[in-house]
Amino acid sequence: MKVEIARGVLAQIRALCAADHNEVCGMLLGAAGRIDAIRPAANVATDPSRHFELDPAVLIAAHRAARDAGPAVIGHYHSHPSGVAVPSATDAACAAPDGTLWLIVAGDVARLWIAGPGEGGAVRFAEAKLDMR
Repeated sequence: MKVEIARGVLAQIRALCAADHNEVCGMLLGAAGRIDAIRPAANVATDPSRHFELDPAVLIAAHRAARDAGPAVIGHYHSHPSGVAVPSATDAACAAPDGTLWLIVAGDVARLWIAGPGEGGAVRFAEAKLDMR
């Protein structure tokens, strides 16, 4: 599967991730097959250097805006500052097999994943191609 993303949107995500040694996170906004914008969120995890948790107030506000004809929340992004751009075991444990997009940034590498159903109710991440526009 290919998902379009504007170069400027990806550059914005990379800049946010590069500016912080903790895991950075936020929501991806757009429509099926297209990331149009982001909504950064504070990482409120107990240990933000190793995990991420979206600020619930920002998450709720994004979903409310979507219900009021705003852009849809189609997934989220986060960084792995000292790792690789592949979903971790923690990511898999926290994900739902609902087709949401997971954009993971590690250094200069950004990779997109789709959380889908795996065996026994577990999540299986399938990589999607980022199509720059």
